[in-house]
Amino acid sequence: MRQKMYSKDIILVLAATFFYMSSPMLVTPLITGFTESIGGTAAVMGFVGGLMNLVSLFCRPLAGNLADKLSKYKVSFLGAIFMTAACVGYIFAPNETVVVIARIVNGFGFACCSVCMSTWMSNMLPKEKVGSGMGVYGTMNALGMALAPAIGVSVYENFGYRAAFVIALVFSAAIMVTIQFIGDRGEPVKTEGGEKKRLKLIDVRVIPISLIIMLFAIPYCATQSFLVTYVQVRGLDVTVSMFFPFYAIVLIVLRLALKDLFDKLPFHVFLAASCCCEFLAILLLAVMQSNAVMFLAAVFLAGGYGIMSSVCQSKAILLAGKEKRGLANSTYYIGLDLGMTLGPMIGGALYGGVDIRWFYPALMVTMPLAATVYLAVGKRKKNHGGAEDEE
Repeated sequence: MRQKMYSKDIILVLAATFFYMSSPMLVTPLITGFTESIGGTAAVMGFVGGLMNLVSLFCRPLAGNLADKLSKYKVSFLGAIFMTAACVGYIFAPNETVVVIARIVNGFGFACCSVCMSTWMSNMLPKEKVGSGMGVYGTMNALGMALAPAIGVSVYENFGYRAAFVIALVFSAAIMVTIQFIGDRGEPVKTEGGEKKRLKLIDVRVIPISLIIMLFAIPYCATQSFLVTYVQVRGLDVTVSMFFPFYAIVLIVLRLALKDLFDKLPFHVFLAASCCCEFLAILLLAVMQSNAVMFLAAVFLAGGYGIMSSVCQSKAILLAGKEKRGLANSTYYIGLDLGMTLGPMIGGALYGGVDIRWFYPALMVTMPLAATVYLAVGKRKKNHGGAEDEE
């Protein structure tokens, strides 16, 4: 039977997705300052800030294999338990050592939830609606990324760090409550002939997609980490605090407006359009002198990284068989985690090593590289007599 695009189970998974993304995103802008407030050094602050994503990077393969071998409900529940335990650690942390342990626990929980929720969602969707469905899934991620930091900062300013971490705890607990009402538990798909699944670290077919999203994520994450400093050093008269909220609003509008096209247009059309958009966003950030140019850059960045994060995830899912979507998702997230790790690192190297005016022009090279990865894979398939999957 053809499944409904918005069944009760799908709506509940989307709600759980919002909660799992909101919990760590609420903590992220506060955790370095909190670490300093309990005695952490500058080095420890930086280490704590990036630790969760680093742990998630190494946990992705395990989470992907678990998602293909166990029910999505069980792995998501396990991830939510770890995320809740991490929030308890933040709330009662007496020193930076406890914060480091909590970040490690949070990283494992986040890896489990992110891989499982996306796999769970994709398995509920009809094949012809995977693109648009994952676009809506990405919209819930965008909502969490936009709303949670604002909530966290507001609570911190009025009641302090630990009160803000209580809100993150509520979000994590809400995951466990929400998934109790999902009827489809996401049981693993049996392989033909009862073939036993071997442990795999990555899905080789998804590696090019993983590399492409990594290259799109590097300029975005470098901007996320250094835009405020970039504006201050250059003495620009722009309202930099409005950049990412405006980006999130544009991204939500774009994903909802384009949701039907995600299933109709081939991957290379989105790649070409998004490469141009992100290239223009980087160029505009390099030359901006006013809010109008900054907001236009946010629009193009949403059309670049924002759209490609959904398109790449949908492509990864379609490249894998239904029984291997957990591994495909984890491979996609490895690329995303690498981009989130390398972006600030490359941004730091550029900030400290070149004239600030060359910060964004140097990042432009990522878009030609993303196109090169795609063309190289297409040429390799042609040489081997294969046709590219344009689902």
